[in-house]
Amino acid sequence: MNSIRNLAILAAAIAMPAFATNAGAADMAFPDKCKSEMSSGGDMSMQSNQMSGMAEYQMETMDGMKAMNMNMMQGMMKKDPDLSFVCGMIAHHMGAISMAEVELKHGDNAEAKAKAQKIIEDQGKEIKELTAWVDKEVK
Repeated sequence: MNSIRNLAILAAAIAMPAFATNAGAADMAFPDKCKSEMSSGGDMSMQSNQMSGMAEYQMETMDGMKAMNMNMMQGMMKKDPDLSFVCGMIAHHMGAISMAEVELKHGDNAEAKAKAQKIIEDQGKEIKELTAWVDKEVK
């Protein structure tokens, strides 16, 4: 669990400078209503006793996040900045699709499910484009 926590901290450190330089990013903040009461000081690691109390959809979402974090960190460690970005985005989009699939499986709200379906379609298309770029550009 410590390695997952360390990866989460590293991911946040990598993402923050990029996020902070985006135009209009100062107006964007993670909504308070989205913050979990289970969270303790930004520590994304979960103890097994906390996970045992989770609903099925939460467990499935956590599994997707773990896979995304591992893949994103591998991609971000590439020595070439372009390849690092593209590989990180492929993993990030895969994580978005995983979350959207959980929504389609467990969600009840038609609007949320429609957004999930659009994410699957849009992010899937971008994964194909980014993967084609990797196939073309990386020798």
